[in-house]
Amino acid sequence: MRFPILHIARLPAAGMALFPFILVKRKAYKEDKVLINHEMIHLVQQLELLLVFFYIIYLVHYIINLARYRNHQMAYMNIVFEREAFNMDSDLLYLKHRKLFAWLRFFR
Repeated sequence: MRFPILHIARLPAAGMALFPFILVKRKAYKEDKVLINHEMIHLVQQLELLLVFFYIIYLVHYIINLARYRNHQMAYMNIVFEREAFNMDSDLLYLKHRKLFAWLRFFR
C-alpha cells in the first residue's frame, strides 16, 4: 500500500497517521523507513476499525492508561495501537505478513 506523505512543520510529533495521509514534522522524515513503517501500521489499524472505532479505542485506551500511570508518556506508549507499532516498526516486512487485528496481541 502507498499513502501520501505530507510535510507539516507544526506537527506536535515526528509523525502522525490520519487516513489516508502520513504526516511528518520534517521533510527528512519522509525518508525514515522505520518512522514511515510505524505510521503505515497505524493506517492499517485505522482501516481495520473503519477509522472511527480506531479513534474511539485509541482515546479510551489513552484515558485508561493516563488514570493508571498518571503520566502522559507512559499512557501514550501503552496504548495498544502504539505498542504494536513501536514493537514492529523496525520490521519493514511486517505489513506483508501481519494478520488481521494483530494489535489485539499487544493488550496487557
